[in-house]
Amino acid sequence: MSMPKIIAILGGTFDPIHNGHILPAIHVAKWLGVSQVSLIPAHLPPHKSTVNASPQQRADMVKLVCDSEPLFVYDQRELKRKTLSYTVDTLKEIKQESPQTALFFIIGMDSLLTFKRWHRWQEILTLCHLVVNCRANYPFDNLPASTQLLLKSHQIDKNITPQLINKKAGYILFPPEISCDVSSTLIRSRIKQQQSCDNLMPASVLNYINKHQLYG
Repeated sequence: MSMPKIIAILGGTFDPIHNGHILPAIHVAKWLGVSQVSLIPAHLPPHKSTVNASPQQRADMVKLVCDSEPLFVYDQRELKRKTLSYTVDTLKEIKQESPQTALFFIIGMDSLLTFKRWHRWQEILTLCHLVVNCRANYPFDNLPASTQLLLKSHQIDKNITPQLINKKAGYILFPPEISCDVSSTLIRSRIKQQQSCDNLMPASVLNYINKHQLYG
């Protein structure tokens, strides 16, 4: 039996997109053996009351990253909706377009900790596998009971290939850890304080931010 086609997906506000998004996504793509990661900026993320840059500006910054890194493909579907950006709706659309494809949705540990509060989270696990990027030396022993229960039901070793072949959704995987402790909050704060962000994001994105006087 051959491995099904895989689509890796990274969604987010990308306000702005930075190395904390880019480097772990590249790391996961290599680990999964995929040649493409779809970047999907959210229009109105349900968990955030405010977004700093406009949808078009955030899209422009994502496109700059896609232009410079062939691994990434810009997907505008959530920005075109003009409604709350629910992950389950996005995954359902992609699944309808590619019903035989295994979807791997990349998230951070902070998202996993709140995953059971996501809109229709049970349905999400019928549509994709979750790939969780985790900080080095994260204290797994201190995970909330609800998260431990979730992992007990769904966590799998990526090397168990037959199970990944036969089931195209429902697993939670942890790639090898990568050290990249950068956040959009940190970057916005540094820009506001006129501190350097040269090593935190691609130069093209930083030039765009400076040109449009974002986050100042």
